[in-house]
Amino acid sequence: MTIIKQFFHRLFPKKKIYPEATIIPRAEHTISRKSISANALKVLYRLDQHGYSAYLVGGCLRDILLQIKPKDFDIATDARPEKIKKLFRNCLLIGRRFRLAHIRFGREVIEVTTFRADAEKKSLKHRTVAAHGMLLRDNIYGSIEEDAWRRDFTMNALYYNIADFSLIDYCGGLSDIQHKIVRIIGDPQTRYHEDPVRLLRAIRFAGKLGFTLDPATAEPIPELANLLHHVPPARLFEEVLKLFHHGQAFATYQLLRHYQLFNELFPQTFACLDKPATEKLLEIACKNTDQRLQEGKTVSPAFLFAIFLWPAVQAKVQHYNKKQTPLFILYQHAISHVLAEQQKQITIPRRYSTTIREIWDLQQRLIQRRPYMINRLTAHPRFRAAYDFLLLRAQIQEIPSEIASWWTDFIAADESTKTQLIEQIITQHKKPKRHKNRGKFV
Repeated sequence: MTIIKQFFHRLFPKKKIYPEATIIPRAEHTISRKSISANALKVLYRLDQHGYSAYLVGGCLRDILLQIKPKDFDIATDARPEKIKKLFRNCLLIGRRFRLAHIRFGREVIEVTTFRADAEKKSLKHRTVAAHGMLLRDNIYGSIEEDAWRRDFTMNALYYNIADFSLIDYCGGLSDIQHKIVRIIGDPQTRYHEDPVRLLRAIRFAGKLGFTLDPATAEPIPELANLLHHVPPARLFEEVLKLFHHGQAFATYQLLRHYQLFNELFPQTFACLDKPATEKLLEIACKNTDQRLQEGKTVSPAFLFAIFLWPAVQAKVQHYNKKQTPLFILYQHAISHVLAEQQKQITIPRRYSTTIREIWDLQQRLIQRRPYMINRLTAHPRFRAAYDFLLLRAQIQEIPSEIASWWTDFIAADESTKTQLIEQIITQHKKPKRHKNRGKFV
């Protein structure tokens, strides 16, 4: 009898009762259409005109409330993906785990999702869950209430209704934004198992926004850090870029270390953190990254990965150095080994791994400063990145500071001064002549 009841409960689950939403009318919130992308408004209005519910949702609302310019705009609707595609010729349906509609306006992409159903609804056809609890497929559609409680963090569960410009808050997200709290929706253990990337997202929001992690949200993170092994390495690459490219790389790095996530992302580097020079290198690199972003300069993902993995390369060279092998060959073996091992955790695309290799390969040449190679080195496409890398190594006293200073002077010098600097190197490289002792063995 019990088995039959369970079967009927699965077929006809009881409708879950959600807390009533708080509706903030237009006059009582600070979100204005002037802060919303014109293309996002086009999508919202067209969905509304065709009888569908249309809401701006997620991080863009959070950023507007925090007076931060949103990078992108997401929309939630009750229209199914196929219906959305019929309304927009510039629409592409993507996603395996959950079907999404991407509507492209030149370089801007507006992401439109259909309301997701409650996580407790069962469907062998449309939902697939791995043995460790991660959702592999989740194309079950529901209501806006269900969708709100399926979102990851309370601050991302606000909805802006284009029909009357009201703000709808189901999960207390507005209060958490005001009090600068990162709070996961639902049971943290379950939500992290469903999608382990939420572990990184919690850290990213806390670091990026200067928020505090809610105790219940933070507590299970160290224990569940190993769940990141279940995330595809290619997806982790994108998440790592987000962690360090928002202007608060150093704060994020500290949080990753504190919650034992850094060792899951960069295990080879973590093994080298007992050396003060390694710790100092990573801190300087993160702070420099933040400074460049604040100055409006670009940051290369390859450069950041080159910094993070360099201590592992050095450690591997020292391990190999017991053998009688030329240093250049040792470095090539170490580089290949470290990159291959890192790919098991995070897939680094070839265009970046090639650049990483080039930055590393140029280090020995920059240190040697062979006079006949100097002009060729400065013409190398990766010279500037390799030079910046060299400066960091000088800061942690891994190489003599005179070498970094020489290159700094050379870059800023005119042609006449460059010639003089090269002459200095030629003089330094000249070896004293040996006196030949004919007819004697010395």
